[in-house]
Amino acid sequence: MKNITVIGAGYVGLVSGTCFADLGNRVTCLDISEKRIANLKAGIMPIFEIGLEELVERNVAAGRLSFTTSYEEALQDTDFVFIAVGTPSAVDGAADLRYVRMAAESIADVMDHPLIIINKSTVPVGTGDWVAEIIHHRRPDAPEFSVVSCPEFLREGSALSDFMHPDRIVLGSTEREAAEKVAQLHLPLRSTIMITDLRTAEMIKYSSNAFLATKISFINEISNVCEALGADVKEVSNGMGLDKRIGPHFLNAGLGWGGSCFPKDVKALAYMAETEGRHPHLLHAVMDINKDQRLAPVRKAQELLHGELDGKTIGLLGLAFKPNTDDMRDAPSIDIARHLLHEGARVQAYDPAAMENARQALPEVTMLQNAYEVAEGADVLILITEWNEFQNLDLVKIKESMNQPLLVDGRNIYNPTKVRELGFKYRGIGRGYNGAGVEDMKLDTD
Repeated sequence: MKNITVIGAGYVGLVSGTCFADLGNRVTCLDISEKRIANLKAGIMPIFEIGLEELVERNVAAGRLSFTTSYEEALQDTDFVFIAVGTPSAVDGAADLRYVRMAAESIADVMDHPLIIINKSTVPVGTGDWVAEIIHHRRPDAPEFSVVSCPEFLREGSALSDFMHPDRIVLGSTEREAAEKVAQLHLPLRSTIMITDLRTAEMIKYSSNAFLATKISFINEISNVCEALGADVKEVSNGMGLDKRIGPHFLNAGLGWGGSCFPKDVKALAYMAETEGRHPHLLHAVMDINKDQRLAPVRKAQELLHGELDGKTIGLLGLAFKPNTDDMRDAPSIDIARHLLHEGARVQAYDPAAMENARQALPEVTMLQNAYEVAEGADVLILITEWNEFQNLDLVKIKESMNQPLLVDGRNIYNPTKVRELGFKYRGIGRGYNGAGVEDMKLDTD
């Protein structure tokens, strides 16, 4: 059993700390938010993640997991300190490292024995060296310490599984012995462990997220070409994915990427490149395509309504940026709803988990209790987040309650032929003949 401190009880910190506790370690999660720590002590989770509440409860009961706002308490007798604080984007695209600095300074102020300090937050290349400099400057007489980079690769909605069954564990440090000690913590996970230098480990994280975002933007770009040429992007994706060099993952055309990671990480990587005099054209294209893709369902709704959104009622199914989370950070639904409102439409919506966060982000949208209420009186229904419950809706009941049977499938979860047979006018993303309907495709014979 090791003593571990995790600074930051947000998404990455709480999941990581709880999982380390479940592996048999004694873990203290620290956060500067007194409200968050009080809620955690009362069993109230700050995030929605399937299985997390039960795992926290079990490890607290076993005495392996505790919560505090005190650095003195958190660092007492600890062996490893993980920094897992937020690194939001600044206006210019750079990562905002104020919370990392605060954590490093606070560690320096109270540390009284040797420590291994691990950057778990997604931080710009060079941050590991910077953290060491902060501690040395703040506390020239500080006890011996080492800095290790251990980037996280957790997906919201499947974070517990991702932690316990990782594809790989990446560690970076200028001190091999320190990295090997952190590797020992991860041995129970039985995963490939890669040890490299600090800056390379930091770059692996950014490069991984940028590549995944690029795959999504690529298939969305292809979806637009498919629509123009009459091809079906779902079949195109399937055919591409059978090539082992390409693979099927992240090739689902839709409304683009959002959340807390891809937007800020792609932007931060582009910023880092530009500050070094490089020209990240591809990264900018990836971001531009993603931004444009968010308006695709608005354009399709306008098409179905013959260009008129003013005074129409639009229902949105799903608001979170992806299923199995309540995260509204940079969610496509925000841009879509705001654009619809700007055009004079009335917008009503429902999400299985994100309603509280959505009310704060979209106060002008009418939030309802379920998908059937959203459909009632709607002129167009737009599927935004592919929650499982939306795949099993009674579409006959949906159609009968709508003002007009118009459906925009922003995630291509429905079968176009079956939906049309029920009497809907259907528009998917990049579905070609399937998405637009053979009757809508015009052949130019001139």
